[in-house]
Formats: sequence, C-alpha cells, structure tokens
Amino acid sequence: MSERAARKETANVVWSGSWVAERLGVELVGNGKPDGDRELRDLLGLALRRNPKRAHLLVSNVLGKHVPQKPSVVYGVGFELGRRVRELLGDAEARRAVVLGYAETATGLGHAVADGLGVAPYLHSTRRPVEGVERAGGFEESHSHATSHLLLPEDPNLLAGACGPADADTDAYADAPLVLVDDEFSTGNTVLNTIRALHERYPRSRYVVVALVDMRSPADHGRLTEFAAEIGARVDLVARSSGTVTLPDGVLEKGQALVTAHEGAGSAGSRAAVEQGRRPCTRVDLQWPVGVPDGGRHGFTPAHRAALEPVLPAMAARIAASLGGARRVLILGFEELMYAPLRLGAALEDHTDAEVRYSTTTRSPVLAVDDPGYAIRSRLVFPAHDNPADGPGDRYAYNVAGAGFDAVVVTVDSTADTPELHAPDGLLAQLAAHTDHVLLAVVPSYVPSGLPSYVSERQEPPMLPEPLRGPAFSSYAPDEVGWLLQDLSDTELEAPTEEREEAIQSGGAHYAESLPVEYQPSAQYQSLFKAALDLSAARVARAVGTVTETVLAERGARPVLVSLARAGTPVGVLMRRWARHRHGLDLPHYAVSIVRGRGIDANALRWLAAHHDPADVVFVDGWTGKGAITRELSAALDGFGGFNSEIAVLADPGGCVRTYGTREDFLIPSACLNSTVSGLISRTVLRSDLVGPDDFHGAKFYRELADTDVSGHFLDTVADHFDEVVDAVDAETKELLAADRAPTWEGWAAVERISEEYGIHDVNLVKPGVGETTRVLLRRVPWKILAKRGAGADLEHIRLLAGQRGVPVEEVDELPYTCVGLIHPKYTRGATGADGRAVESK
Repeated sequence: MSERAARKETANVVWSGSWVAERLGVELVGNGKPDGDRELRDLLGLALRRNPKRAHLLVSNVLGKHVPQKPSVVYGVGFELGRRVRELLGDAEARRAVVLGYAETATGLGHAVADGLGVAPYLHSTRRPVEGVERAGGFEESHSHATSHLLLPEDPNLLAGACGPADADTDAYADAPLVLVDDEFSTGNTVLNTIRALHERYPRSRYVVVALVDMRSPADHGRLTEFAAEIGARVDLVARSSGTVTLPDGVLEKGQALVTAHEGAGSAGSRAAVEQGRRPCTRVDLQWPVGVPDGGRHGFTPAHRAALEPVLPAMAARIAASLGGARRVLILGFEELMYAPLRLGAALEDHTDAEVRYSTTTRSPVLAVDDPGYAIRSRLVFPAHDNPADGPGDRYAYNVAGAGFDAVVVTVDSTADTPELHAPDGLLAQLAAHTDHVLLAVVPSYVPSGLPSYVSERQEPPMLPEPLRGPAFSSYAPDEVGWLLQDLSDTELEAPTEEREEAIQSGGAHYAESLPVEYQPSAQYQSLFKAALDLSAARVARAVGTVTETVLAERGARPVLVSLARAGTPVGVLMRRWARHRHGLDLPHYAVSIVRGRGIDANALRWLAAHHDPADVVFVDGWTGKGAITRELSAALDGFGGFNSEIAVLADPGGCVRTYGTREDFLIPSACLNSTVSGLISRTVLRSDLVGPDDFHGAKFYRELADTDVSGHFLDTVADHFDEVVDAVDAETKELLAADRAPTWEGWAAVERISEEYGIHDVNLVKPGVGETTRVLLRRVPWKILAKRGAGADLEHIRLLAGQRGVPVEEVDELPYTCVGLIHPKYTRGATGADGRAVESK
C-alpha cells in the first residue's frame, strides 16, 4: 500500500489526540516540512496511563499494538523502513547486519524491518526468561512500566556479529552493523542504554536506530552525536516521521489526576457482559511449519524466513475457511508475539473479502475513554495467561470492544495456551461477549536446539499436546479429524488372537493393553466390502443426514463433534461433511479413546474443556450393541462438569440412545474392516507403562497398509449420495424430533437372555449387531454366530468371515438384531458344565 493510502487509512475526522491535548495542553509539532503536523497526527494519537514517569502515551495508528489497523499497512510500514536501512548500509553491509527489536511493542515492527533488509537475522528482547537459554545481555527501559529486557539468542555469536554462511570466516562478521528498532525515539534513553550495554560486551563500529517517529526535543538531538563520539562508533537514525511533543509544566500531575477521575469507565461492564453467557471458541489448526520459530525471541534467520513465506497462504486459507460469514475480522496477537499474527493477517487479506484488522494484547495499562478524540476508546481486562515470571497480573486488549468485529482470531504461542486463557474471566471469554465468533490459532513455542522440550513448573497441570492429524497420523485429511491420542506406532503391541483372548478372559490382561494382529482382507473379502458399500451407501448417507440434523436441531448450530475412536471416527467425519455440505458449517471434530472398564480418556476431556465449551461437545459413535459404551461414558463423565453424556450414533438397534440415524440393524460398511476403513488407525491402547497420568491414550498408525486403505473411498462414496437423500432426511428428522425416542434398552435384555440361554453367563462375551459381530470375527476368538432367520445381504460378509475361521452360523427366530456374535467362552468359569468340560452347544 502506498504512503498516501496508508495515511488516508489512518486519518480520523477528529484527531485521536485532541481529548488529551485540550485537557493537558500537550501538543504534537511536525518537523517544519509542509503538512508535517498533519502527517504526525495521522500517525499518532494520545492517551493517558498511570505511570509515575510519563503520564501521556503516544499511540501509533500504524504499529498494530493498541489501534487495530490493516495488517498490510502495519507490515508495509516496517518493511519500507527496512528498505531504507538497506539503502543506507549498502548491500554488502546489509548482508552482515543484525536487527534487534524491542519487547513488547516493537517486536513485530523490528521483524518487518529485518524482512525489508531481506538478508539480516533478527532478534528481539524479551521479558520472558527461558530456562536453559544463556542470557546474552539485557538493558533497562526507563519510562516503561515493565523495565527489564533480556536478550536470549539461540546462537551465542548472533550479537557478536559472528553469523553468516557456514563456510565464511567468522572474523569478517565480528564488526557487523547492529540495527535497533523501536516504535518511537523520544528521549533516546532506551536506545542509549541498549547500545551502551551491548557495546561493552560486543563492540562494533556502526549502529543504525530505526523508529516510526523521531520525537526528540531539541536538547536531546545533540545527545546521540555526543554518545556516538564517546563510544567511537557511527550511529545513524532512520525514522518515518519526526517532530516534537510539547509538555507544559505540571503535566504529569494533571495527567495522573485525569486518570484517577476517569479510571474504570472505559472497561466498565466488560466482565459483566461475560457473565451473560459464553460463545464457543473455534480452534484453527494452522499447521505451523516444523522448525520455524514463533518469532525472534531466540533469533529468526533468513533460512527461517524462506521456510515460512511459502506456507503463509495455506495457513491463511485455513483461517479463512473457519470464518463463516464474518465480514469484519480482527487478528489479535499476544504481547511479544506480534510477527506471526501480523503475517497471518496480511496473508488473510488475500484470502477473504472480509475487512481484516490487526492488533495485539499488551501488559501496558492505559486509560480508556470512549471519545472520538481519544486514542484508546475501550479496553478489555483479563488475567495473564502465559505464567509470567513476575507473577500473575492483568493484561489488556484495546479498541476491540465496541469496534464491530464479528470475528476475532486470537493468535498465541503454545506457552500461553493455558487454562487461564480459557477461564470464565479469561481473554477468550472476554472477547466472546463482544463478537459473534472467537477463533484460536496456536503457534508452537520455539524451543532452541539442544534444550529439552519442557513444560514450565508454573503450569499445573501440564498443557497437553495439540491433536494429531493426517497425513502425519492417519490417512484422513488434516481438517477431517484431530486425534486426541499419542502416537505409539513404533511400539510392538500386537499379539496372536488366541493368546490375547486367554489373557483377557483369565483376568491376566485387559483388552486395551495390546492389539490384535491387524486383519488383512482377502481379495474376495475386499470385493465383498466394495459390493456392500455400493449397496448400502445411500442408506448410510440417509442415516448420517438424519443424525446430524437431529444434533443440529437439539444441540445448537455449532456443536463440537467428538467421536469415540475408532468406530465412531468415520461417522464423525461424515457428520462433519454433511454439516458443511448442507449448511456451510465447519464443525470441529476430534477423536478420543474410551475403554470398557477403564472409562474415557480424562486428559482428552481436560483438553476439550480447555479449548471448547463442554456443553457444545457431542459424543459420536458408529452404532450401539447392548449399550455398554453408552453406560461407560455416562459413568465416566460423572466427575467432569458440563459434558452431556448422550451419544449420537448412526444406528441404534439396541435402543440405547435417543439421538440416532436409524434403529435398524443393517450393515454399515465401515464395520467390515479395521484400520483400513478408519484412517489406518488402530484400536486405542491404555497401558500404564506407555500411558502416563498426563498422557493421552495411545494408538498406532499403520502406514504400511496404505495400499489397501479404503478410508477415503468409503467417505466419498457415502457423501456422493447426500444430495439424493435430502428430502428423506428432512422427513425422518421431523418425525424423530416429534417422537418419543427414550431408550428402551431392548438390546441389553436380549443379551442377558442369550448369555444365560447359551451357558455363557458373561454379557461381555455376547456382541450383538452386525458391527459388533464383525469385530468378534476380526479381533476375538468367535464361538458361534446367531443370525436372524431370513437375513440376506447384510450378512454376506459375516458368513464369509465365519467360513474362513470355521465358525458355525446358527439361524434363530425372535432376535432383535440381525445377528449376534458369541466370543468363545473357553476360558471363563461359567463356560464349564457339571463335568468340567467346555460348553459346546445348547
């Protein structure tokens, strides 16, 4: 964007410094060139703060800190300053330069300046100490409310200038120019403190100071020249604009009195608004490139820049896809994390027709006054959420409340993705009271090489990792599902089926502690699966549509789908596809582990509660058998407030739930196979030596089975029938919503009867329904199959599998299911008769 366009964008009908100027007599005076005063007022407004050293605050309209601005304008201003520095230094010196930005306000500006140079590494100071990173220096900012700055470069030679090509003579870089970037150059004290501290440790012959505005008084102009002569170095200054601030006598006392008189008015009601209710937060998976730092806290090199640039459009596209119909969008960065959200925002401008603005939260307390002549119109107050070293405290977001944003994309690093962020009085809740849609994008906090990846001791409990996604974990597309699991792909977990069965039934092991050897379908069985899919795809599509429409009608317009891995996962993906196809909704979808007898993954619930409103979570499964998992989930959620234990299933032949697509027991083709129809993911694993108290349950990704994977084929085939079943879905949904859908538990009663009738005396060895019977034949030691007399095509694959394993199929009458699988009771006490021999028939 041109300078004229940028000035037009930031210009106000009423100058945003007039309120302070009229009451305190503070004036901004340009440098004497034509339109100098107007240029300065276009760039700066005025505000007041409670600071014993300086009451007034120069508020930049192009920095992107306090005043939301177009990201392209913010980035363009810094980039152009970098170009000017490159012209000043020349290409050869620019190639050896190091750029240093100031926390927190100028971290993004300094990074944009480094981008403008194009060839220089970047580092910014920080107020966040990082364990294991040696401090390379520090300095004080005399007028700031938080004064101490740390320098923590990953490369200890960065500030010494010994950086460059790997094969270069490092002595040639020992006198590299240092470019220091801040938002304003007022007294010059901060810059002089920095140069003095660094020059004692890393002397060099040239410094360049860069600022948006040079606001030094005439008396201060000579100080820089005198200082340069004192240290024997050249110090240049590059600024976008220049002028002075005139301050009348007593301005500090008058300013503090004004702050006292107006304090609290600008943020009144913001916390009360949160009490009225919270909207859900949508998490956006950025897929930030591995190895690229989140910013310049530990250094950001030209190589990092080259890795980031090509993936910015794709990350912006993922944000755009989650915005829905938002027309006015704010990208809200987090304190020192300014560059990543700035670049994402600038890229987003190219991927949406929405109006995009950018600003960040801050540690700095500033008075808010809702007046067009004042630069800070509103403020949100919320607790710090990155466990700061100096302890808890308030943080602020300015000019967001009342600004008319219908979507806010909060961008933080993973260190700041804490329970405090998601708390009822946290930033996300504060924003939800002022906008229709809050999104959260998390950039992984960069850990310098050679340091262990650790969680700060101040974080209790430890933060859990982000969900696993394809293609790194599963063959599903990354947006289809996030797996709240840990990857155990490299762990040997498989055991022969008979060996597992003996251990399970004898009480020597739980079924979730190992995995069966993955069934490899024969060519005949694969053909049978494809034929079954062609035959039932429309029927499955209808059930998908019906259960999804029922969920949307009863559980809100933007539910969070949480499928029970792994049988529920294909169903959850299909429900998500239906919601997008029919309603344009982009529903979050995760897969979690639940284990009979052990409960649901408590850490997965903790993650969900931290990232979404638990009331929005809808648990999804493929089908019900006798309802054991339904009961397991209900019991497991007793200790977790806010979650609804009701499960939505595709088919409910057992009458165990009230939210379903059908109660018919028919062949759902995804039940025919194991991992090859479920994204190549194994059944979940829970074993104490592999899953710690703060870990997700585990699972394996069978990458080696990619050639036989039909997961995508199953989804696409069913989804291709969505349009043709719309009318039937609407009619069925209307009928279901008006019907009595209370669970009958008919299936449980039938299982108890069969267990006793066949001398098994253990309901866990009776698996009712087509899906569960298939699992018995694929994973367990089957004893016999009970088939409803006259059942046809739905049981072709059952008969094929039973024939392959030598298992008898017995046709029976009065069966509430199409079929029932009986696990061999060889190892149970109830399976023996009076003579001690195994029961073989009844």
